[in-house]
Amino acid sequence: MVNLLLAVIYLAFISLGLPDAMLGAAWPTMYHDFGVPVSFAGGISMVISAGTIVSALLSDRLTLRFGAGRVTAVSVGLTAAALLGFSFAPNYWTLIALAVPYGLGAGGVDAALNNYVAVHYSSRHMSWLHAMWGVGASIGPYVMGFALGQGQGWSWGYRYVAIVQIVLTALLLFSLPLWRNRSDERRSAAEAGGQKDPARKPMGLRDVLSIPGAKEILVMFFCYCAVEQTAMLWSSSYMVLGCGIDKLTAASWASLFLIGVTAGRFLSGFMTMKFDDPAMIRIGQALVFAGVVAMLLPLPAHMNVIGGLMLIGLGCAPIYPCVIHSTPMYFGEDKSQAIVGVQMACAYIGTLLMPPLFGLIANHIDVRLFPWYLLVFLLLMMAMHERLRRLRG
Repeated sequence: MVNLLLAVIYLAFISLGLPDAMLGAAWPTMYHDFGVPVSFAGGISMVISAGTIVSALLSDRLTLRFGAGRVTAVSVGLTAAALLGFSFAPNYWTLIALAVPYGLGAGGVDAALNNYVAVHYSSRHMSWLHAMWGVGASIGPYVMGFALGQGQGWSWGYRYVAIVQIVLTALLLFSLPLWRNRSDERRSAAEAGGQKDPARKPMGLRDVLSIPGAKEILVMFFCYCAVEQTAMLWSSSYMVLGCGIDKLTAASWASLFLIGVTAGRFLSGFMTMKFDDPAMIRIGQALVFAGVVAMLLPLPAHMNVIGGLMLIGLGCAPIYPCVIHSTPMYFGEDKSQAIVGVQMACAYIGTLLMPPLFGLIANHIDVRLFPWYLLVFLLLMMAMHERLRRLRG
């Protein structure tokens, strides 16, 4: 039964990644159909991000009341409904309206699932599950490409993914007894060991920020997402404008970062059998640092970029899942859902603000500051991790 539930959670993580890159893949067609400027994709993305921040901040209250299984099932259902609505949207403003439930559902799944896995499963599963997210995020554009290639239009691309999400919602509803049984087993084991599981009230943002070490782990998450998302969005532009690499080559080399992240998370799952979460985070930070240094060395451009992006991707791989998985260890299971929810909110804020900030820097100063920009957030993240270790280690 435990393995069956784990299989369902793996499917949920693949499903979570499926729609993430679809808007970017479909937008060159969508904006023509709706008669809006190409920049309007940013409006949809911002509304989705705002929804994820809200639901992440509410995750502790919702999970405490309804349980992780129900929150996950309803959130996936909400995302499925929004994606289905996307496929029938008659205009841009309908997409904006549907982006609200899309973001709320995505944030709810992210926060509830991450904390559930952190509490109930080992670190290797956390790494492999996030690798599954990468698989889903890679498949989504191919689904959209298939729909466009078959002449079915972008709407069918969203419809296909919506159907997958609807099936997953049904599967999650049928699996609810497994979630309850898993939680009951853990509670019984705790009680047998003399630990009590008293009822508690949900924690607000002020409660979370008052916990020693919470600010540090939240800043770590913000910095990580600033590094990851800036690398994803601007690496190709850096290659073209800063290194003189042609556009087609830069587009293909940009995928090296995501390849490094996905492959690194599969590898990290095995490494966690030997190294604990803090060690994995430090290994990841060291690899990101090596990647940034590689981009700054006076080497041929192709060596800087290929070596640098691969190392940065490999380094990013263990950080996100291991920070989440270490949260119950640092703060206790009773506080972890609240802290993970705020972590997700910080992640989305970092995703929302920091890549556009570098865009302004690239436009008004110099795109060649790209590796230095990554280095600033990396060093801050490393400092916060060491401070967290002193406070809670």
